[in-house]
Amino acid sequence: MADNVFIKNRPATFEYAIEDRLKAGIILNGSEIKSIRNGKVSFNDSYCFFSDGELWIKSLYIAEYVNAGYAGHIPVHDRKLLLQRKELKKWQLKVKEKGFTIVPLNIFINENGYAKVEIGLGKGKNVHDKRESIKSKDVEREMKRYLK
Repeated sequence: MADNVFIKNRPATFEYAIEDRLKAGIILNGSEIKSIRNGKVSFNDSYCFFSDGELWIKSLYIAEYVNAGYAGHIPVHDRKLLLQRKELKKWQLKVKEKGFTIVPLNIFINENGYAKVEIGLGKGKNVHDKRESIKSKDVEREMKRYLK
């Protein structure tokens, strides 16, 4: 039943130092799940925010499904994330601290056929931290080339 859909937000791990991760359900409308199964998702400038004690994801682009007919969906709108109340309260306290934000890391289809979003509690990296991550990636790439 599970599709092999795993769409990663690559810039998120470059821009943020991820300290904690959670898997959350997402409320979708109509044809959005079919677009996710086709891999038509973009994380450009998407982030999570709290509103009335609930966690929402903003600016997640899910392309319109071609065969949806008149009952299509809006590609970019706020979508509610499903988490347990205890996890929501814990992360809400962390976000109130200076520098923490919640970013979506990837979206996937689990073994039951439901769309899930992995979110991360991240702190923004400085320029020198980004340079170090680029250097470490270059070193790993060189090691792989040498071992071949």
